[in-house]
Amino acid sequence: MAEPQPTPKQPSDRNDALEVLLRLRQAGHVAYFAGGCVRDLLLGLPAKDFDVATDAPPERVRELFRNTQAVGAAFGVILVRNHGSQIEVATFRTDGDYSDGRRPDSVRFATAEEDAQRRDFTINGLFLDPVENKVIDYVGGQADLKAKVIRAIGDPAARFREDHLRLLRAVRFAARMEFAIEPSTAEAIRQSAVSLPRVSPERIADELRRILTPPSRMAAWDLLGDLSLWQVIFRGLPGDNKTTVFEVLAPGESISFALALAAAMLNIQAAPGDQISVLSREEITKATRLARTLFKISNDEFDDLSAILHGVAGLLEQRWTLAQRMRFMARPTSDDTRKLLAAIARAGFHQAEVAAIENLLRPLEAVDCAPPPFVTGDDLTAAGLSPGPLFKRVLEQVYDAQLEGRVTDKPSAMAMALGLAKTA
Repeated sequence: MAEPQPTPKQPSDRNDALEVLLRLRQAGHVAYFAGGCVRDLLLGLPAKDFDVATDAPPERVRELFRNTQAVGAAFGVILVRNHGSQIEVATFRTDGDYSDGRRPDSVRFATAEEDAQRRDFTINGLFLDPVENKVIDYVGGQADLKAKVIRAIGDPAARFREDHLRLLRAVRFAARMEFAIEPSTAEAIRQSAVSLPRVSPERIADELRRILTPPSRMAAWDLLGDLSLWQVIFRGLPGDNKTTVFEVLAPGESISFALALAAAMLNIQAAPGDQISVLSREEITKATRLARTLFKISNDEFDDLSAILHGVAGLLEQRWTLAQRMRFMARPTSDDTRKLLAAIARAGFHQAEVAAIENLLRPLEAVDCAPPPFVTGDDLTAAGLSPGPLFKRVLEQVYDAQLEGRVTDKPSAMAMALGLAKTA
């Protein structure tokens, strides 16, 4: 059964979702808030999205609301637009077999209790009656919330066979909320880890963005290793998940996915105090291509990952001129590169070199490192030069001189450019 791909869904406001829920009830249907919003409300966290579960079949939902979209009508899911919100309204259902490890081959509309039993973890299987402010709990989710436990509903192995991405969702929830994964659920994750490659690279990457970018990423990183997931996710990468650089990367901060991958891609096998080998261009090329293959990352993420790793290698390998340092500081990825360098030093590697690099870069933070060039290609053409390979070399050398203060205005820059062109 092919599942239609929904358009990107905007977070739904509680009051807008409540209006939809009350309209369903006024029409004689059972309707509750469901899933993550209930979990977060019970934890005292801000709920970002309010979904509604109901016994009304999809066609009935579309009769009751004018502005709807059938994002998964065969699965009982209708998107209702109300004011500025998009509320996902799902009919209570029970699922058939999952032959592809992602979606049920068939569904049968059912009761609220049966619907709760098909969900992934007990903390996500709760319903809330917002009128009576009453929690409807068929799966023991409230007790697990109090105990801070991630527990699969029913047979853990069966839940993970149904959707292999649940292996990563368990890690995300445990790390984000500082919960423990219940032992039988954890063991089922280990046993099911080999199935993870059946999940599309895009879905894995989307989950990893949520896992490896927030401040809770180190707890998630440890869980990925303990649950035998790291070796599957980063298959083909040398080393293991005990990368000391990742452990001290920008503590307490959220980071970009490209930076998280850059730290994961570093093959650091030396003990703290030794000097790691700087990644070669060939190793960086191999690492970035592996990331593109494993996760189908976007072109922007691929470029950022490559720039971060090349920046680290370049800064550690050579003494850069002032112009090269300024060009580096003007890159969008320079801050991420510096964070990775700082983590390398915190982990006990290249401490003297990183300190020296920072001493050179820090004064440039208050400087415009990308001023408009005094001389452009149009200026060279107007001066009678023919476009060609010479242009680029002349423009780069003149711009370097501008960045380093060796030319301070357009006339002196043009004189330098013409002199370089004559002697080339």
